[in-house]
Amino acid sequence: MQFYEKLQKLRKEKGMSQENLAEVLNVSRQAISKWESGSSYPEMEKLIALSEMFGITLDDLVKDSDMNETKQNDAYEPFWLYRGSYYEYKSKRTWRGLPLVHVNIGRGFKKAKGIIAIGNIATGIISIGLFSRGLLSFGLASAGLISLGTFSLGALLSVGAISVGTISVGAVAVGVFTFGALSVGMFSIGACSVASHIAIGNYANGHIAIGETVNGIKTIEVEATNKIFTSVSKGEVRALINSEFQNLWKGIANFYVGLFK
Repeated sequence: MQFYEKLQKLRKEKGMSQENLAEVLNVSRQAISKWESGSSYPEMEKLIALSEMFGITLDDLVKDSDMNETKQNDAYEPFWLYRGSYYEYKSKRTWRGLPLVHVNIGRGFKKAKGIIAIGNIATGIISIGLFSRGLLSFGLASAGLISLGTFSLGALLSVGAISVGTISVGAVAVGVFTFGALSVGMFSIGACSVASHIAIGNYANGHIAIGETVNGIKTIEVEATNKIFTSVSKGEVRALINSEFQNLWKGIANFYVGLFK
């Protein structure tokens, strides 16, 4: 087996693209392509880096012979790559073609895709990154079933400065059940609360509105000097909910009633 054949084989066993390898070695992708086609040969510094990366000797790498069996097996192990601004790890084990863990961090749009994904752009069951997407998602901008981020979109739960989700918590929260400084939803609690059903806040606008400044079909106005949740009774809130939303799920009604004294 010649050098160019070994290089291509080792690279693929590591799950690396030509672009990945080029960035690690600080060369162009075209250089890697030429090495793997046999039209050019890397300088000694790059050969040493390749042997260290793949865990084989220089002799095994460059001589026209089969690689040592024990060293060859090392290529299947999980790997860490670090060269300047680039840092990547990909686990050996996979599930449905995806690595169990993929970390890809560095300058630019580094993408990580795995069951657990950590990267500048991360996609996975659990994803962490500047931009992340997954069932459990954490990042500057995140989207998922449960999502946490500065800008957060969650199908079930979303927490962030700007948050959109079924249950949404944030400075600006939009969803079904929302909690935030500015809260907009079906059931909202916040400094400024707008809801189609029940709104509670300093300013509250909803079918049922409870707060200092209120606007709605049924309202309970609280003096600015009083705290909303201690100046309104449970019985008053329960009677109001029962009169307006007879078919409302009891769990929701009990949650709102439980907020009050």
